[in-house]
Amino acid sequence: MKEWRKAYRKKFSEHLRKLIEESDRDIATIASIGNIENKAIYRVLADENEPKITTVIPIARGLGIHPMELYNFSFPLKDLEK
Repeated sequence: MKEWRKAYRKKFSEHLRKLIEESDRDIATIASIGNIENKAIYRVLADENEPKITTVIPIARGLGIHPMELYNFSFPLKDLEK
């Protein structure tokens, strides 16, 4: 796997963890509201896989935010060129 993909997954999971910590909801509540399995959220948090839109939208719904907020983090684009 390319290094930039690993770095992206790590940044995404760190940002998601921050959003969860700032919310008033735990993972079980987020999963329930978003109608998604808890393990899907845990996989993203553990950067086991790149989150697909079918995972991002339920997580955003569970957090009560727009899905775009999940992508509101810095990532060095120069790494994509390698």
